[in-house]
Amino acid sequence: MITDRYLVGTRLRLRRAERPDIGGCELKLTQKVPADRPGAVQGLITNTYLSEAEYDVLASLPAAVLSKTRFSVPPLGVDVFDGPLEGLVLGEAEFTSDEEALAFVPPPECVAEVTDDVRFTGGRLVGVSRRELLAWLAEYGIRPEAPQ
Repeated sequence: MITDRYLVGTRLRLRRAERPDIGGCELKLTQKVPADRPGAVQGLITNTYLSEAEYDVLASLPAAVLSKTRFSVPPLGVDVFDGPLEGLVLGEAEFTSDEEALAFVPPPECVAEVTDDVRFTGGRLVGVSRRELLAWLAEYGIRPEAPQ
């Protein structure tokens, strides 16, 4: 389980990741600066790992909150979103080089490739309405069924 707090007015994300595999949770502050070119090329990412007390101080700042469950399906991390984004599932692959990223071919089960669509980044998804999300998905030919 991951809870991301996008600190208002910044490029900073505060993350609490429940980690049953390590018997606790991982707390970190992240800044992501996008790459200056399109495609699956990583920008600059800085992580600072936090104590519970440090996390609590930063968690008191105004933030938009996004929650999801992440599954490992190598080479992908698959995020299943909660709350207003319920039903959205995104897969993300991470690589050690730009060459590996550019050579990656998504598995056939992938419905749409959204790497170059900044609307599908956490920083944008955290503020999207259900209606907007459905409109974005429709642009990819995806029209989810209404809940039963």
